[in-house]
Amino acid sequence: MSNRVLICIPTYNESENIVDVLHRFERVIDELKRDFAIKILVIDDNSPDGTSSLVKSLNLPYVSILDRPGKGGLGPAYLAGFSWGLKEDFSIFVECDADASHQPEELPRLLEALPGSELVIGTRWMAGGKVENWPLTRRLISRAGTKYAQLMLRLPYRDLTGGYRVLTSNCLEQINFKTIESIGYGFQIEIAMRAHDAGLVISQAPITFIERTKGRSKMSRKIVLEAFIQTTKWSLQRVVKTR
Repeated sequence: MSNRVLICIPTYNESENIVDVLHRFERVIDELKRDFAIKILVIDDNSPDGTSSLVKSLNLPYVSILDRPGKGGLGPAYLAGFSWGLKEDFSIFVECDADASHQPEELPRLLEALPGSELVIGTRWMAGGKVENWPLTRRLISRAGTKYAQLMLRLPYRDLTGGYRVLTSNCLEQINFKTIESIGYGFQIEIAMRAHDAGLVISQAPITFIERTKGRSKMSRKIVLEAFIQTTKWSLQRVVKTR
């Protein structure tokens, strides 16, 4: 495996956060340059607040931008980023939010867990992991979502909805990523489920998740409902297969 890493950051109205996130990653990229050749791909869904234009104006040499025609959701944005990266011969892919909830400074920890694995899940709900500035309701929803997916899909991972991850190009190929249809956070569950079912080695690494302080969260009841419905559907499909 080569050491070419592509950090995929989907954006929609993240002009208040993206500059700080990119500059924080710049310092991390510099620290890791002896071991990894790291680039960032901002995948913007035609943000009305000018996120794409702002990123372009920075003219950062380690950042590329992929403009999409409209708001298509988290899953399709990542799939577009993965396809772009594979064409550019990247072998390691990082999923990361644009709202500073995922800490760029923890990327080395995720990459350290990669050797021998095809997927590393940044995990809030394990020793060393934590969440800051979340109300109790959000904690309960997140924990309940992972627990439901664990039980229904018989998966052992502690944070199935978390979105700070590292995947290899082999993982993407083995799970046939282009056929994934989940749009919201069910996308993260589906990635883990497919990798597990393909017999790939999956590691978990603790992360600190900090609730955004600027901009609006994209979380909605529709996204939660989609993940619940999809997980139930996948569970029923598994039952049918085992009969």
